[in-house]
Amino acid sequence: MPYLTEPVLPAGSLGRPQPVIPTGDGLLLRPWREPDAPAVYAAFQDPVLRRWHVRAAGSEDEVHGWIEEWNAAWAEERGAQWAVVDAVEDTLLGRVALREIRLDEGVAEVAYWTTAQARGRGVAARATTALSGWALKDVGLHRLELLHSVANEASCRVAGKSGFALEGTKRSSGLHADGWHDMHLHARVQGD
Repeated sequence: MPYLTEPVLPAGSLGRPQPVIPTGDGLLLRPWREPDAPAVYAAFQDPVLRRWHVRAAGSEDEVHGWIEEWNAAWAEERGAQWAVVDAVEDTLLGRVALREIRLDEGVAEVAYWTTAQARGRGVAARATTALSGWALKDVGLHRLELLHSVANEASCRVAGKSGFALEGTKRSSGLHADGWHDMHLHARVQGD
């Protein structure tokens, strides 16, 4: 059965090397590299980060596999993950990502985390703002969604500072290690 609408973006819209995206204020979003694995493993030992994520890093070898997967997802246009680093020292400060990219619908989900040392410095909001601008303006996605546990007040502040409007609450939709969480749904669309 034919669709009544054309795809928002055709397959191949990301068919180029993953870009480095500057925030304009001292951070870079850059593709992940194999040497990043020890820093990612160390970041996932932080109990605050683990509280809000469903994945744990059991070893640096496991994280090497994640990095391979993240890079493969870009090549397959189904996800895009960036290391958030200090623009001068290349020190890992966090991660920002487009998950569940659906080019035909022009939609993706934004996700992020920061290292313990980077918290309180606006790293997540600055990186999310830069990524969102690139995704909406340069790539041409129509809508970006951002989900977080309603109990994660810091993530809610990041969403607001990054221009994501709170659209509502998805009841009991996120399974965390401590059980089911209600999730806030935020979004940005072209023109926001």
